[in-house]
Amino acid sequence: MADKKDRKPKDDKDKLGRADYEARLEQLQIELNQLARWLQHTGKRLLVLIEGRDTAGKGGAISAIADALPPRVCKTVALPKPNERESTQWYFQRYVPYLPAAGELVLFDRSWYNRAGVETVMGYCSEQQTERFLRQAPVFEKLLVDDGLLLFKYWLTVDQALQEERFAERLNDPLKRWKLSPVDLQARDKYEAYGRARDHMLQATHTRHAPWALVDFNDQRRGRLTLIRHLLDQLPDTALPEALVDFPMLPPPLKRERFSGPLKPIKSQ
Repeated sequence: MADKKDRKPKDDKDKLGRADYEARLEQLQIELNQLARWLQHTGKRLLVLIEGRDTAGKGGAISAIADALPPRVCKTVALPKPNERESTQWYFQRYVPYLPAAGELVLFDRSWYNRAGVETVMGYCSEQQTERFLRQAPVFEKLLVDDGLLLFKYWLTVDQALQEERFAERLNDPLKRWKLSPVDLQARDKYEAYGRARDHMLQATHTRHAPWALVDFNDQRRGRLTLIRHLLDQLPDTALPEALVDFPMLPPPLKRERFSGPLKPIKSQ
C-alpha cells in the first residue's frame, strides 16, 4: 500500500477543471443536503474520519462536505495535541465527547489514528502504546457501530513527488504558510517510516464493521468528488417523501428599512 515515490505528477491538462468540478460538486452537495434532512428525520448519527499524509487534502475534502450543510447538523473536529491531563487518560477518552448525537454528522480532521501515525513515527508514544492502540481500535469502533453509529474511515493517498510540490507551494504562499508546522517539516525526512506505520495501521484496523476506503488525492478535486460519492453510496436511500420535507414558505416582501441614526454604514469598496 506504499505511496509511489517515483511517479511523476500528472500534467495540469489531466486535472479536473474548476468549472467541471464545481458543477459536479453542486450536484453532490444537493445530495448532502438531502442526507442532512434524513439524519435529522431519522435521528441517525454519522461519523466520518479523514486521514492521510500531510498535504493530501484533508481540509479541502472536509470543507467540500461541511460548507454546504447547516452547522447545527454538520460539525468538524480537529483536536490539538493532548494537554497534560488528557495525556494520562485512556487514549480514546478525549474523542468520545465529540462523537455525533442524533441527527448529526461529525467530520474528524485526523482522529484517534494519530496514535498509529504521527505519534508512532515521531516517538510521541511507545511501541507498547501503539500496539495496544491497534488492538483496542477495532474493539472501540465495534462498540460504536453496534450502538447504531454510522462510521466511515477514509485514507487520502498522495504520491511523494506531489507532496513535495504542495509543501513548496505552502512555503511560498503567505496565505497557506500557516498550514506548515515544525512537525510537518520533520515528517518529510520520515517518509518511509510513515508508510510503514500506515500499512501496519491499515492491516490491523481494516475490519468488516469499520473498513478503510483509500481515495486517490493526487488530483484533489477528483478526490473530493470520489470521496463524497462513495460516502453517499454507502448509505441507505436518504430521499424523504415529499410530505416529510418541511420547506418554509416565504412571507410577502418586507418594506425596505431605511436606517436613520448617528452612525453611517461603512463605505463600500
